[in-house]
Amino acid sequence: MHPLRIEEAGLNAWPAAQHLLYDGWVLRFSHGYTKRANSVNILTPGELDLLEKIARCEAEYTRRDLPSIFRITSFNPPPELDTTLAQRAYTQVSPTLVLGLELAQRRTPHLPTGSLHSEALDPWLAIFCDLRGAALDQHQMHRAILHAIPGQTQFAVLRDESGAVVGCGIAVVDGAYMGLFDLIVDPAQRNQGYGAALVAHLLDWAATMGARYAYLQVEEANAPARRVYEAKLGYKMVYWYWYRVRNGLK
Repeated sequence: MHPLRIEEAGLNAWPAAQHLLYDGWVLRFSHGYTKRANSVNILTPGELDLLEKIARCEAEYTRRDLPSIFRITSFNPPPELDTTLAQRAYTQVSPTLVLGLELAQRRTPHLPTGSLHSEALDPWLAIFCDLRGAALDQHQMHRAILHAIPGQTQFAVLRDESGAVVGCGIAVVDGAYMGLFDLIVDPAQRNQGYGAALVAHLLDWAATMGARYAYLQVEEANAPARRVYEAKLGYKMVYWYWYRVRNGLK
């Protein structure tokens, strides 16, 4: 699995409302909804002067009344970028692992009985917000991002034997790669294997769609989720990333 290909698939799977290409960097703007969709993402180090590029990025975010956020991966940033941002009072937050899996080698652990159901975007988003305890009207930018996904997309809901919703998530297939996003299990149903069941069903779906590789992002500190992905399902770390932010952002 090539890290740059995962990055490209991930950017496609979580599209920004607006983006600007700049010397190998992608500046993404989505009215502040998620750091990933409102940050500088680096595909190649580029050739222009680093300080000049940082200043241009800061100006573009300031012009849109957004904070400047840089998303830095472990495999291809300009070597001095992280140090330079730290010197400019950017704080490192949200260290995140990108895990990968060859679908032909996926494991089939013992899972609780449940069935996967495909939903349209709007009912899926209502279920997601209900499981999150979030107000649906606060997720309109979220809806716009999901609506704009260009790849084959599965808005999935996992139901138990009684038909009750126990979790939901999204799978996006982009060529040979499938990414998982917005995975959530009902808080009252956690630690019963439903998270692993949800992912396993989505991996099976991705295989039928012709994908060969799967990837997902999980925060480094999220030990319970990492145990599910790595120990139960066979994911392995491919690379990691972190954000540099200003103004007390998390």
